[in-house]
Amino acid sequence: MTAVRARIRAVLAGAVDYESGLDALTVTPSAEVDPELVATVHESCARLWRGGWQPAELHRVVVRRGSPQQADLVTDAVAAHLRQFSRNTVDERWLAQADTLGARVWWTSDATYLDELATRGRLDRVAVLDLMLSLLAILAALPPIEVLVPPPGTAAAPADRSGAVGPSRIDKRLLDRVRALLAKAESTSFPAEAEAYTAKAQELVTRHSLDVALLVARGGDPAKVVPFARRIGLDQAYDGEKASLLDAVARANRCHTVWSPELAFSTVFGFDADIDAVDLLYTSMLVQAHRAMARTEPPGGKAGRARLKAFRQSFLVAFTVRIGERLASAARAAVEDATGSGNGNGMTDPADLLPVLASRDEQVRETMQRMFPRTVRVRGARVDSREGWESGREAADRASLPIHDSARRG
Repeated sequence: MTAVRARIRAVLAGAVDYESGLDALTVTPSAEVDPELVATVHESCARLWRGGWQPAELHRVVVRRGSPQQADLVTDAVAAHLRQFSRNTVDERWLAQADTLGARVWWTSDATYLDELATRGRLDRVAVLDLMLSLLAILAALPPIEVLVPPPGTAAAPADRSGAVGPSRIDKRLLDRVRALLAKAESTSFPAEAEAYTAKAQELVTRHSLDVALLVARGGDPAKVVPFARRIGLDQAYDGEKASLLDAVARANRCHTVWSPELAFSTVFGFDADIDAVDLLYTSMLVQAHRAMARTEPPGGKAGRARLKAFRQSFLVAFTVRIGERLASAARAAVEDATGSGNGNGMTDPADLLPVLASRDEQVRETMQRMFPRTVRVRGARVDSREGWESGREAADRASLPIHDSARRG
């Protein structure tokens, strides 16, 4: 181990004061420091990739615990890591996240990376070394998590898992249609148009989800259809309220969630088609909630800052409670329509479908408990603004989510 590597490890272990360690690196020749510092960052990120972290997740938690500049270093580490592997040995979901982050090798060589970084960001050397060293401190504190996507270089199953279970996920073309419909619902200023677009989107995902369950009920192999998990990132502002909204959407779609606030994500457990629906609907509901909140919130400013915060928190709590009520009712109606237990016009016998749904729910719960054997129930958020509560419930009532109506069509 070089003297520079030993000094870096001593700082991260707390054996050497951070400022003293930074000063020592600053006065050491860059030819000795830079390769070791860059290699250590890349190795630390590689350890986390092997430990279950995905590019978008690591980027998000570094923004949360550090700064956007340090998160940019993670993006560069993603690009550097991918250099080692043939593209066909990297899971498509991993590649998609790298592409979304814009990960590319823009620097000439690792030996000149810090100098080029300083020039690009108009930073002096002390600032660059501080960025790298403080990033290492953040990375060193992160624990391994469950591997949900195979890390680069491993034998990865197809991203759609089509070889394992047939129609276990929403078809890509269907996903594109649903995303396009929800995008139109979120962008239009006419409530009737938003309702029509969202109704059609929900109709598509609801039909597909029940079709998967019916396929099993009519002779599919239940042993091959297994639940999965997906981590969904939560923005820092009002993240507890957003986690509750995600949970409400998940429960209505036969999924369960575990929130990890310190790691900036919730893990959603369920079957793939249901998780796809949760992801899409949660994103759309969040957009609608924020737009409705912006239209009704009181003015801010220094004097009204506390009032504005209380309003927003109470708004999101009320929106979640009311959306949860609507979703739960709509989900029950969808099952009744499928089985005919509500109006006698169902397409399958309840004796076939209902036990399958119960069995799938038990599988999802077992998967969640295996991954998280110990969880703590989160206390509900306080409601300190009656104005926010009432506005949130009204917005939830106006939200474009006519699942019940769409499930009855066709």
